[in-house]
Amino acid sequence: MVCGITQTARGTTLWRLGRSAEESVRQDWAAVAQAIDTRLAELNWRQRELAERAQVSVAIVRELHRNTTQRRRSARTLEALSVALGWHPEHLDAVLCGHTPPERGQPSTSPVDPVAARLTSIDRRLAAIERRLDELAARDG
Repeated sequence: MVCGITQTARGTTLWRLGRSAEESVRQDWAAVAQAIDTRLAELNWRQRELAERAQVSVAIVRELHRNTTQRRRSARTLEALSVALGWHPEHLDAVLCGHTPPERGQPSTSPVDPVAARLTSIDRRLAAIERRLDELAARDG
């Protein structure tokens, strides 16, 4: 998960993976619950439909939607939920961290292809691995 933005050597703004102890204190799970609640009402969806579209368990959606369990979540979970809700992939993580969510136009009410969302997630993870390998090569070379 993310709670900050970093600049790469190439000048690209990226969401930074991982959290410091200080960042963890600033998490606003109530804001995440409110964002999910508002969007579910806009889409006229139930928790089960969101869970199916995001390919996460109904229990996870319930915990986040009702803000019953405040614990660390996988970045992929928040990303999958954001995409399923028609938002930018980092939308819920930005809300969690108290940041303005990244803009990608107005939220879409059209169904999101879960395969495309998963491929986007894999692409981001591969890009992060590539950056790490480039850093290691530059340090060793």
